[in-house]
Amino acid sequence: MKTAAKRRGKTPANFEEEYRSAFGEYTRSGGEAALGRAYELGRRAITEKKSFMEIAFMHHQAIYGMLAEAQGAAQHQELLKAAGDFLAEMLSPYEMAHRGVQDAIAALRHLNETLEEEIKRIAYAVHDEAGQLLVAVHLALADVARELPERHKEQMGRVEELLNQVEKQLRRYSHELRPTVLDDLGWIPAIRFLAEGVSKRANLPIHIKVAFAGRLPSTTEVALYRVVQEALTNAVKHAKAGNIWVRAWRDEFVLCCSIRDDGAGFDVRALQATGCRKGLGLIGMQERLSAIGGTVRIESHRGRGTELLIRLPLEDAYANSRGAR
Repeated sequence: MKTAAKRRGKTPANFEEEYRSAFGEYTRSGGEAALGRAYELGRRAITEKKSFMEIAFMHHQAIYGMLAEAQGAAQHQELLKAAGDFLAEMLSPYEMAHRGVQDAIAALRHLNETLEEEIKRIAYAVHDEAGQLLVAVHLALADVARELPERHKEQMGRVEELLNQVEKQLRRYSHELRPTVLDDLGWIPAIRFLAEGVSKRANLPIHIKVAFAGRLPSTTEVALYRVVQEALTNAVKHAKAGNIWVRAWRDEFVLCCSIRDDGAGFDVRALQATGCRKGLGLIGMQERLSAIGGTVRIESHRGRGTELLIRLPLEDAYANSRGAR
């Protein structure tokens, strides 16, 4: 009973010890069983969030110790070959995970592009088709108004004014769904256009400072615009802010964008723990940026506002061309 209790209470070997043990077994006797242990170690490494640098260091240390004990060039060659086979098998779960992530990112990118095409179609339909229908209604009302007594023309004028407001609202919705300036001039002018509209409607100053020039790939610009759009919507709806600041700049080969407000703020950890962050659209932001290789981090404290920081590695060709100017 005591022996069984000790066995149950025994702590498992740490990762480094198990790695050295499995690696040593394979270099001594080889076999599929030892390679199977390498594969399982790879899966465990992913679970324990081991980095490639950590694995490379462990592998180097293990080889270094065994090479010191090996005798002759032949043993060295056999050891190095076995080490390569073991490491390749151990890293195979990483490769499969990487492929899975790449496939998921490609699918997410395709989904976002499909959604944007549908949004563009709806925006143009609202702007063009609905606009044409309203023009037809205006013309029909004008024909009717000519035959009305004077006392009813004032009422018709109020109907015309309501239609003008509807037309104005539809035009605004169309521009915000998919602003033509985004396609024509890029995401920075589109954000300025967006911020101007949000500022007027919410009576909230939005300060924009940009130290970045040039166009980015269309999918990248759309993703950045959507994330900033969501961040501004959150700030207006939830932050109770007096000011919002939007900044964009380049840090070496990384594009940075910050959306900050001086509002109420919140406890980021508590929000994530309760799962309420879905209501703030943060998951959607993260997914859009992940699809183009970017990241988003949110910092907030109660009573001290909120800042959302976007970081997006720039393509080499773009970064080099910008650095040469």
